[in-house]
Amino acid sequence: MARKEVTILTRLGERVVDQSRIITFPKGLIGFENRREFALLQIRDDSPFMLLQCLKDSKLGLVVTDPFAFLEDYELQIGETEQKILRIESIRQLAILVTVTIPQGRPDEAVLNLTGPICVNSKSRIGLQVPQTDPRFPGHYRLSPRSESAESEDS
Repeated sequence: MARKEVTILTRLGERVVDQSRIITFPKGLIGFENRREFALLQIRDDSPFMLLQCLKDSKLGLVVTDPFAFLEDYELQIGETEQKILRIESIRQLAILVTVTIPQGRPDEAVLNLTGPICVNSKSRIGLQVPQTDPRFPGHYRLSPRSESAESEDS
């Protein structure tokens, strides 16, 4: 059987994606509920960051990463309803991603959004954003340590 590929426009230029790699979000993403099909693209081979690119909107590409690469003890709760939507047989089928906010011109202020992780069933390619409220983890996790002067400004 021949592989089917689609060419999509992204913030990184034109990319060819195998259709078997397309992730379907039955409920969309928070703020983008009407956008359902995305591709996960590597930004660079040596980067922990990826681009979750909407197939129908070249301007909609979210920088994402694996939160466990930065926070080994990060945990999330996935309810029964979410598990049914994701069609998971085992939690091991899930890839967990979080969005990364990088202020323009200030990459040292990049943060991970821990309150809205994106779960992807790596077998069925179904995705779902699963909001979290665990008080043990901050809403945002800063990737670069703050200087002492920056910390005191927040106090």
